[in-house]
Amino acid sequence: MSRTLILLLVSSITLLGACGGADQEKDSSDLRPTKVGSKLAPAEGETHFSELTMVTDGGENAEAYFSFDSQQLIFQSTFGTAGCDQIFTMNLDGTGKKMVSTGKGRTTCAYFFAGDEKIVYASTHLADEACPPPADMSQGYVWALYPTYDIFVANVDGSDPQRITDAWRYDAEATLSPQGDKIVFTSLRTGDLEIYTMDLDGSNLRQLTDELGYDGGPFFSPDGTKIVYRAYHPQAEEEIADYTSLLDRDLIRPSQLEIYIMDADGSNKQQVTELHAASFAPFFHPSGEKIIFSTNYPGREREFDLFMVNLDGSGLERVTHSPGFDGFPMWAPDGKSFVFASNRHHSNPGETNIFVTQWKE
Repeated sequence: MSRTLILLLVSSITLLGACGGADQEKDSSDLRPTKVGSKLAPAEGETHFSELTMVTDGGENAEAYFSFDSQQLIFQSTFGTAGCDQIFTMNLDGTGKKMVSTGKGRTTCAYFFAGDEKIVYASTHLADEACPPPADMSQGYVWALYPTYDIFVANVDGSDPQRITDAWRYDAEATLSPQGDKIVFTSLRTGDLEIYTMDLDGSNLRQLTDELGYDGGPFFSPDGTKIVYRAYHPQAEEEIADYTSLLDRDLIRPSQLEIYIMDADGSNKQQVTELHAASFAPFFHPSGEKIIFSTNYPGREREFDLFMVNLDGSGLERVTHSPGFDGFPMWAPDGKSFVFASNRHHSNPGETNIFVTQWKE
């Protein structure tokens, strides 16, 4: 499922998807001085970060990913009167913000193509221009797996969006290989949440996972030979019954998520973490020898921090120390710039913003 839905664990806000047109009304926060471009000190203990640059200020902003030339970010945002996320691009200092999705439906999980002339993202706009309804929380804490999500490729300015998946049920969470030749994504097309790869036009589809449970949020390693992802594989009879019953209604309960890796062809699957927590948003260190991810380990409920771990699960290291939520980490292709989303320094309660820094080993 969409990675931003995980932020519902953190606060009452909904970060996934956005609706409303390109001419969205400004909220009251637009009347105050903006913090965009502010230079801020990292929290005590955040030794891997140099000075932080705050590049959004207001609303719910998440899943910011670098362009291949390391000069821009693409991200999803809900702000003002928007009911759910749309996709935007901006410069690394927060200037030049531009909506590049249609302004209709709910969108999620955007990424640049190699060459930075095209983008990929998931959207529900073909089925309905309005935001789809939120998940039914009478079932407890659950995520919605909107069956009208499909994956689209568009020009970098948002023009000429073309659908490249058309299977009924959820298709989303698309990212590209560093070599720019493959898309990896998550789909419910077989009745279970699995990871697939495909060519840039949607052809040459290949299923990589097949174990009962949720496999998703995939990213390639820097050399393109491995994929890191999050997974929940129910084992107990009652867990399996709960999982399959919810899935029949396009829902999932994010009880525990662990981090896994596999070869790019789906072979050699290995569980990296065993934290019994909500661990998600994994991304490979530029060396390819470590993984950074967000987790509420050990049992901190709504307190999420970034942790780093070796591929064999050893050497767990806490990276962030700010109260609230820190997540969606990514290194730029240049291996120097680093981006993440955080509740820190927000202007209004519940807001999540994007921060850029230079990584220090």
